[in-house]
Amino acid sequence: MAVWQVQEAKTRLSELIEDANTEGPQIITRHGSEHAVVLSITDYRALTVQRANLRDYLLNGPKVDSFEVKRSRDAGRKIRL
Repeated sequence: MAVWQVQEAKTRLSELIEDANTEGPQIITRHGSEHAVVLSITDYRALTVQRANLRDYLLNGPKVDSFEVKRSRDAGRKIRL
């Protein structure tokens, strides 16, 4: 990821946007600390796509209404106490 200072990002905005589209996310810093990231619209949409929550995922899973568990009648091994 490329790092841009705020002043440089302001003066070269077109280049910043083009780099975000071709090279990936671009970080903008102010006084040496990271403050913003410029993403391509494709990267942004991939991050903001609606994902199902766990409750919906579990409720929409395969139905197991006729699920039957067969238990073994084996009592296990004999032990001496």
